[in-house]
Amino acid sequence: MDKTMIVKDIESGKTALGIEFGSTRIKAVLIASDHSPIASGGHDWENKLENGIWTYSLDSVWKGVQDAYAKMAADVRENYGVELTTVGALGFSAMMHGYIVFDKDNKQLVPFRTWRNAITEEAADRLTKLFNFNIPQRWTIAHLYQAILNREEHIKDIAFVTTLAGYVHWKLTGKKVLGVGEASGVFPIDSNKCDYDQDMVEAFDGLLKVNDLPFSLREVIPAVLNAGDDAGVLTEEGAKLLDPTGKLEAGIPMAAPEGDAGTGMVATNSVAPRTGNVSAGTSIFAMAVLERALKGVYTEIDMVTTPTGAPVAMVHCNNCCTDLDNWVKLFGQVLKAMGVEYSTPRLYDTLYFEAEKGAKDCGGILSYNYISGETITDVAEGRPLVTRKADVKLTLPEFMRAQVYATMATLKIGMDILFEKENVELDMLLGHGGLFKTERVGQSLMAAAMNTPVTVMSTAGEGGAWGMALLAAYAVEKQGRETLEDFLNKKVFCNYEGTTIAPDPADVKGFNDYMATYKKGVAIEKAAVENF
Repeated sequence: MDKTMIVKDIESGKTALGIEFGSTRIKAVLIASDHSPIASGGHDWENKLENGIWTYSLDSVWKGVQDAYAKMAADVRENYGVELTTVGALGFSAMMHGYIVFDKDNKQLVPFRTWRNAITEEAADRLTKLFNFNIPQRWTIAHLYQAILNREEHIKDIAFVTTLAGYVHWKLTGKKVLGVGEASGVFPIDSNKCDYDQDMVEAFDGLLKVNDLPFSLREVIPAVLNAGDDAGVLTEEGAKLLDPTGKLEAGIPMAAPEGDAGTGMVATNSVAPRTGNVSAGTSIFAMAVLERALKGVYTEIDMVTTPTGAPVAMVHCNNCCTDLDNWVKLFGQVLKAMGVEYSTPRLYDTLYFEAEKGAKDCGGILSYNYISGETITDVAEGRPLVTRKADVKLTLPEFMRAQVYATMATLKIGMDILFEKENVELDMLLGHGGLFKTERVGQSLMAAAMNTPVTVMSTAGEGGAWGMALLAAYAVEKQGRETLEDFLNKKVFCNYEGTTIAPDPADVKGFNDYMATYKKGVAIEKAAVENF
């Protein structure tokens, strides 16, 4: 689309804006009527460990989103000479799960407990047995029930429990709703009804009665919406909250708030059965859209949904690129100390390409990237570590290959359950996130780890914010009974290409050999937690 047509789209409001709250970055992406990104803005932020809880302050939520929006609007102004005053549709997404809770006066009762907190083991175990359905520690319902089990002071005053995406949407529209994909990380979903599973709701209400709490579950958690459903409009107060300059107009149609898992599926066009995607950034998770329900219940597998409610098996790991990034920064400090000038992208590419040269099994070097705990390997807290036997040489290629392997090793353990125990078949995985920024390396090693072809689209760098913008566009553009899958195939991804790398047999064998040692070495990681 040429510049003149883009300007017309902006001036006539034929655009859609998606904003996603990632773990380390808030990103805003504006798309034109052809669904291509035309402007973006971002804001870096970090969670904090306060009193043993990983959290973000709600003030930082608004400062961050205002900054991201302002930078996106400035991008529009600088590139197209137009002042942004409205968009055709708007939507927000965020890292899933966690616990944000308010009383009847809309006062926050406890600090935001993010997905990163592995503090709900008792609640998750009890609910998994009660429902015969895996409830991970990250899920909102696990946080709520753990607070009840702990007899925390605030539970008697609860009036609203939501997620980060649900909170932002509520403040901007007044609507207490979630998209079904995001809702599936709050409480189990009945895919036939695209709503919370009623039998499980009633079972949980029984727990509330036993604990003499003055509310039922549906009274305090958001209502569920399907992709494309009416989710309200941006209010006057919401417009000022998003854009304090007052230039943004109210009345913009809003899409249902979604989670980063759902927007990742949309951004990679993996919402149909036998498709999957892997998102690799601060955390790593893989989503497999299922042809049928799983036969078993596995604590390593989350059952969530697409933004239209189709069942999805999700393997989520808390740790991915953070420790690798730390090592890259350390090498950068070495260069700086030597007076060597370098660019950060070149440093990343150089180290990733070194990983490509390393021995297929990393030559005996093991790396555990656990900044925080991992439930899949039953490690309660983070203790990043690199270890090797005394006779193993420490070389850069093997060291960096071990760092890249570490980003996907825990994911491999969970995905093998799907492949080996449930015989799930995927035609391909679509990769997105920071791990895939360097050409070929992360993609080829992920293909080896999953023993499945991995595709990276030309749009992979846009990520979840672009996926949320597409969901917003779908909400206002869908025609009749047009499905989200048809909308993406016929109106969006027909314009984009991707590159696919099939697994190399030698890499597959090397990764499997590495994993045999890695699984045994988890005991070292657990010992580090106990003793250090």
